[in-house]
Amino acid sequence: MNNTPVKRLPRKQSSVERSSSVETVGCQLENGQDEQETCRRTDKTTDVNGGPSTPTSPRTPGHGVTGTTPMSPPPVSPKLDRWIRQRCRDLTLRRVDTQRAAKIVNHLRDGLLEFLKNNQERPYFRQATVLNSGSYFEMVKINSPNEFDMMLILPTPRLTWTDLDDCPDVFYTVSLSRPTRSNEIRSYLLQDQRTISAARIRADMRDLVCNFISTYEVPPEVIGHWKVCEAKEDCPAVTLELLREDSEEAEMSIDIVPTLEVTQGWPDAARKGPNVDNWLGKNTRRKFVSQPFYFVPKTPKGNDLSEMSRESWRISFSHIEKDIILKHGNRRTCCEGRGNRCCRKSCLRLLKRLIEGLKQRFPEELEPLCSYHGKTAFFHALSRRGDDTQWAVGNLSSCFLFLLDAFEGHAQSGLLTHFFVPSHNLFAPPAFPQGTLDFLVAALKEQRESNLPFLQTPAPAPPLNSSPSSVQLVPLGSASVTESWLSKPKAVMFTVLMAVVLGLCFI
Repeated sequence: MNNTPVKRLPRKQSSVERSSSVETVGCQLENGQDEQETCRRTDKTTDVNGGPSTPTSPRTPGHGVTGTTPMSPPPVSPKLDRWIRQRCRDLTLRRVDTQRAAKIVNHLRDGLLEFLKNNQERPYFRQATVLNSGSYFEMVKINSPNEFDMMLILPTPRLTWTDLDDCPDVFYTVSLSRPTRSNEIRSYLLQDQRTISAARIRADMRDLVCNFISTYEVPPEVIGHWKVCEAKEDCPAVTLELLREDSEEAEMSIDIVPTLEVTQGWPDAARKGPNVDNWLGKNTRRKFVSQPFYFVPKTPKGNDLSEMSRESWRISFSHIEKDIILKHGNRRTCCEGRGNRCCRKSCLRLLKRLIEGLKQRFPEELEPLCSYHGKTAFFHALSRRGDDTQWAVGNLSSCFLFLLDAFEGHAQSGLLTHFFVPSHNLFAPPAFPQGTLDFLVAALKEQRESNLPFLQTPAPAPPLNSSPSSVQLVPLGSASVTESWLSKPKAVMFTVLMAVVLGLCFI
């Protein structure tokens, strides 16, 4: 299907500031952490359900996916409530870490833009600008500020696009709407002198970044050096890693993605905009649709790709996703003061941590799984439960379990539609094989029935006088090590008595 725009829509000012620095967002994290600080105030007098947890009954496929009436929050035991709140506190980024990371990333970004502006080999990249995206700038980064995304926006004339037959609505071939005399972009056109080559732009972007890193000097206070990682076949980004001098361990990574900006209206598959009418409102949806969208040079997964598929571009709405997460309330006052806090972003952080734990435990079995699947399920959950009162801070645990239940429902039904392109299923093969989906369903079920061991606080180390044979290894899916140790009162009493006797001997 050829989507040739008929009329150029008047461009409105984007809500995303391209030139916004990481340090600015780092300063904003102080406000963002106020929302995280609500997790620190654990209510010790009021339980979510006031009693023991109730086992969750088996669900039919698709449960939690369809329907407009919000489900009632699932019951939460006091112990699980404490675990969830504790994990939420642990995921909070420290301000001193974000300030240091902001300074490092800003220094590299400014140096890269200056290098591209003055480069003589590839003039097409001279007018590039940076659009910050990713979880750090959405203020939902977990653990530490060690991963950053930079979209390098390249200037483009008016474009047309055609979706691929084997992966429609998300992957496109991108062409100039009319011939151009500009020599800057002509070197990236295929034989028809219209189609923009994703492979050439990706390759030249990598060469430029390599040349830049070879001459770049890190700030004096940074002990380490940047390294360009090996290229991945289906990855649109050039990945940089900051390696410490004393070890080859990566302290930080940055993904730099060459990007084409399109200003003449969204493709037909996304023309209606995201489903936010009952949550953010129709006016907000119209503002989203009036903004540009982006193409990044990424190919569909598969071994037998056609020649045109290898030159394809994937549609991107990263700037809209960032806007949604930063302005997530159906009231403008949501999270603007301590009295108007919600737990939406905390729930997303917890789901990201659970997905991260699953991938660490099963790296091969869940290789296609990524945090974007969790973010998409999060957006769908917000569109179904749009009222701010349904995400009250006091209901953090039950709201997270609602989100987890919705994510598990998507996995069971095998249907997780792209939030901006409803015709595209993120859980469809070959991108997400059926075997991987079945394994994910089983893993999520095990986590839910085991009271989410990946969210539990790590157990303390055993006493120093314990022999290796006396230490019992507890598998991931079973009870925690702490419960296993406390379930042996005789061993605990013996240890206490021995400590008392030894203390009396020294007296």
